[in-house]
Order: sequence, then structure tokens, then C-alpha cells
Amino acid sequence: MKKMRTNPEQASVMGQSPKKAAPRSQPKPCILENAESGKEAENGGAAETRKWRNILKIVLLGVAFSWALQNLDPILSGLKWLNWLVMPILTGCVIAFVLNVPMRKVESLLFPRCASLRRLRRPLAMLLTLILVLGAVALAWMVIVPNVTEAITSLADQAPGAMERLWNDLQRLGEKYPAVREQLAALNMDVQDITTRIITWLKDGAAMMMVNAGAVFVGDMISGISNFVIAAIFAMYLLAQKEKLCVQGRMCISALLPPGKAQRTNEVLSLTYKTFASFLSCQCLEALILGSMFVLALTLFQMPYALLIGVLVALTALVPVVGAFVGCGVGFLLIAIVSFKQACIFVVLFLVLQQIEGNLIYPHVVGNSVGLPSIWVLAAVTIGGRLFGVIGMLLFIPLASVAYTLFREVVKQRLAKNKGNPAAEDFKKK
Repeated sequence: MKKMRTNPEQASVMGQSPKKAAPRSQPKPCILENAESGKEAENGGAAETRKWRNILKIVLLGVAFSWALQNLDPILSGLKWLNWLVMPILTGCVIAFVLNVPMRKVESLLFPRCASLRRLRRPLAMLLTLILVLGAVALAWMVIVPNVTEAITSLADQAPGAMERLWNDLQRLGEKYPAVREQLAALNMDVQDITTRIITWLKDGAAMMMVNAGAVFVGDMISGISNFVIAAIFAMYLLAQKEKLCVQGRMCISALLPPGKAQRTNEVLSLTYKTFASFLSCQCLEALILGSMFVLALTLFQMPYALLIGVLVALTALVPVVGAFVGCGVGFLLIAIVSFKQACIFVVLFLVLQQIEGNLIYPHVVGNSVGLPSIWVLAAVTIGGRLFGVIGMLLFIPLASVAYTLFREVVKQRLAKNKGNPAAEDFKKK
């Protein structure tokens, strides 16, 4: 007999318990645990690989540093050769950067509404910029050299009387103080002989010094004429095709670096250019204003060497913080040749003009061009001067400004992540 199938209802009626449907199969917990453990093992392996890579980099850097210390002389020789090789190119880049600051302003003023003459804007702007820069250098040379020669001649003429007055003052002092008289007797000075030697040195020695300086200058110019010509030609090419070169540079950066790093590199380069250009233009403007103020003030007070001191103060003021005080020292010595009283008045006048220029004119005309606090400006001038002299002073201020700005952004981003940190609120207020 065939067995009849019964549904659940019939089974309940007939007193039989219905069979339950088999549940669907679910993933076993052991499979999930195995997948998670596999991911953890993979992450652990990647972290271990990065760790060993970092250790290998540190070891390689240590080996390279040790090798460099043992072969320091050949490395320095190679660097000197490389410096000699690329110096014309670097000089051309510096010339192009300096000329580009006034050239942009000149180019913006030429034919702003005439489209047919726009092709002539760049050559005319380059030519006018060269004329302006060379004219300023020639004017400074024409003012400084004759006046310095005149000051040396005046010092030679006044040296006998000055030495005689100094010796008489020392003798009167020796009459009052026996210790001074004993020291003067021990020196056994012949004032007439010393005066004669000083006059001879000032007249003949100054002339020889000027001749030697001129000979050294001419020799350096002759030896470096090829480098200067190459640098000037390279600078002209850079100025003529600066937009195209900038586009090519951005393309190379985008091709060689990941998108994020390429964008960050372009931002840093743009910040560096703006900082250097702003610093250069603002320092030149400040130096021009300060030099003009000194020329007018010294002329008004009828002090000697007014134009010479004004030019010297303007040139030395290109170096921030310490430059103007160097000009003050040179001006004091020049005026003291004629009158010590006027020289003291000049120092007082210098301090007054410095306060007026620093507190009233500089903030409105120049402003905070590099965005660097005064203490870091002083530190940059000190370190740059110790390392590379005057050029280091001029370069380290914008470099320190760029580093300060980038470090400030990093600090701001880190503090933004810690919203509950009190330092973040203080940073926002500043």
C-alpha cells in the first residue's frame, strides 16, 4: 500500500505532531573569525614591513653620513666644482628675480588698452628696467666715490691740528694725574713724526688704496666677465619666457609627484616667491624713503656730506635691523671730521628719524611684508650674517618667513584636531 502524505493541518487533526521546516544555513562563526584574523595578520605584516624599511633607511643614512665624514675633502672639492659649474646659472636666476620685481610694475603701465602693441610690452619693460637699475647704480657710484675721496683729503688736512690738540690735552691730563704722566713718558711719542706718517698715509696710502681697489675690481670683472655675460643672457631668457617656464615647472611637478604632494609643493613655491618679492620691493621702498629723509634733514640742519650720508643710509638700510645703524656709524665718522658737535647732533637726529620712519611711515607704506615677528627677524639676520655675510642677511629673512608660515599652518592644523585644547582657543584669538 502506498503511504499517503499528510499536511500539518491533517497531522494535527490526526493527533500527529507536524515536522518543523529546516532552518536556513547561516555562516559559521569560525569563518568570520578566520577572515578577521587574516586581515589582522595582513595589517601586522604591513606594519612590520614599514618598520623594517624605516630601520633600513636609518642604517643607510648612518652609513652614508659616516662615509661622508671619512671623505670630506673630496666631497668639498666636488661641491666647489659644482658651484663653479652652476654659478652663472644661479647668478642669472638671481638677476632675473631681482629685475622681475620692478619689471612687472613697468610692464603693467605700458600700453594697457592697446592690444596691437602688447607684443612690445615685454621687450620695452626689460629695457626700461635695465636702464633704471643701471642708472641707480651709476648714480650711487658717482655720489659715493668723489665724496669719500674728499672726506679722506679733508681728514689728511686736519690731522696735524687734531693730533696736536690731542697731545696737548693728554699733557694737561698728565699734569693732574701722575699715573697718566708716567704712561706718556713710557710711550715716548714723537707727535710730529706720527703726524707726518699719518698725513703721508692718508694722502699716498688713500690714493694707493683706491688704485688697488680699482685694480682688484677691474681684475675681478675681467676674470668674471664670461660668467656675468652668461648670467645676464640667461636672465634675459628667463624674463622673456617666465610664464612658459612656470607652466612647464608645474607640469613637471604634477607628473613626478602624487596629486596631494604636487599641490602642496606648488603652494610652498608660490608662498616663497611672494615672500621674497614682497621683501625685496618693501625693503627697497623703505631704504629710498629713509635715505630721502636723511638728505632733507641734513640739508636743513646744514650738515656736511648730506647727499653722501643719505645714499649710504639708503644702501645700508637694505639690510634690516642692523643696516641703518651701520650707516649711522659711517655718517658719524664723516661728520666728525668736520665738527664733533655736529656729529653728536647727527646721532640724535638719526634716532629721531628712525623712530618716525619705524612707527609712522613703515607700517603704512611697507607694512608687515614678510609676516615675521621682530625677534625672528633679528635671529635670521644674525644667523645669516654669521654664515654668508650680507647676502645671508638678505636671504635668511624671507626664508625664515616661509618656514615660520609653514610651521604656523602645521600648528594650526594640529590644534584644530584637538578642539577641547585651551591652546587652540588662544591660537584662534591671535
